[in-house]
Amino acid sequence: MEKFKKKINKFKASFINYIKHPLVFIPLGSFILILSIVLSIYHFAANTLHLKTIPNTKIVIISHDKMSQVVPTTQKTVGALLKAVNITINPGDVVEPDLSAAIKQDDFRINIYRGKPVKIVENGNVTYATSAAATPRAIAIQSGLQLYAEDVAATNPSENILANGAIGAEIDITRATPFNLNLYGSSYGVRTLAKTIGDYLKEQNIKLVPNDKVSPDVKTPISEGMTVSLILTGQKTVTIKETIATPVNQVYDNNLAYGTTAVRQAGSPGQKVVTYKQNLQNGVVVSQDVLSSVTIIQPVTEIVAVGTSLSGIKGDMALAGIAPGDYSYVDYIISHESGWCATKAQGEHYCPAFPDNQFTSNGYGLCQATPGYKMQSAGSDWATNPITQLEWCNGYAVSRYGGWYNAYMHWINHANW
Repeated sequence: MEKFKKKINKFKASFINYIKHPLVFIPLGSFILILSIVLSIYHFAANTLHLKTIPNTKIVIISHDKMSQVVPTTQKTVGALLKAVNITINPGDVVEPDLSAAIKQDDFRINIYRGKPVKIVENGNVTYATSAAATPRAIAIQSGLQLYAEDVAATNPSENILANGAIGAEIDITRATPFNLNLYGSSYGVRTLAKTIGDYLKEQNIKLVPNDKVSPDVKTPISEGMTVSLILTGQKTVTIKETIATPVNQVYDNNLAYGTTAVRQAGSPGQKVVTYKQNLQNGVVVSQDVLSSVTIIQPVTEIVAVGTSLSGIKGDMALAGIAPGDYSYVDYIISHESGWCATKAQGEHYCPAFPDNQFTSNGYGLCQATPGYKMQSAGSDWATNPITQLEWCNGYAVSRYGGWYNAYMHWINHANW
């Protein structure tokens, strides 16, 4: 023990003599200078070479002109990003999702379809246009034609590209005939492809009963602007307009990111007129029966492409053992909790490239586990691995709520909890 104390005292004396020597400031000053230079270089590189995490950056895959372009961006919408990267959209081109669509996730996919020449034929008249729309009706509308719900646009393969001036598509337009329908005293403007009044009655499933009269005769050809009247004698009727909901047809597209959609044909609601025959007793209506239901405006089916691509971080749902039927609930919750950022701590408004607050006592990770480090039960890489986090989140959703649907409903019904 005495020897150890002597060594300590000897070391102290040597150190005091050393720091009294004026040359000690030369290496110390050099060290400080070198450290300052290194820190300056680091900050320059971090800011100039973008080594720092850029807040709210999303990775976007843009497919256009037979190429695929991967772009990190902070732009909020598809249109803003395409403008920022100088990709021109020409008349007739189609962008999916549309230009106003919000970019909210990594591996967001934008597909640009370039317009091609098409031939449009209407009553023998031929026009040419450029379009990349997905359906004949959408092509005609994109080309500037006004189509009514009852009009029909059909596509035929172009047999001679050089002669027709079209690349693989010819659109034939068949116009419905507009006429006036007087339905038991109420008049409506309608359109039809039926050739005769009798054909129109069959189209609308109108069956004449003994008290019904139709004028003109059922064999009369339908012509533009004519008036067709249905007359009921000896009965009181009432007519009610009703809306026919827009039909929606979903098609699935793996070229679009999961959770995104694109409208490939705009739809619209229809309208029908229901006529009731009223039964009277002492001048009071005691009952009524449906006399007819006539569609005066046909609904147009909306065609919506639904993205199914699970590339990138959202593809980890499958790897984490989450059932496909739960994807939409998982996506909704995690999109709102962390924006699919595995390194985000509660209160951070950007996605750090590396964990910087993973041991917070508050929420952390994809589903904002609180505290985040309890996800270590799923794996030692819990702070960075989205699959590990999703495995923990999946177990939590099942054990706490009985499944993702129940977790989703709880989130909705309890103030985003």
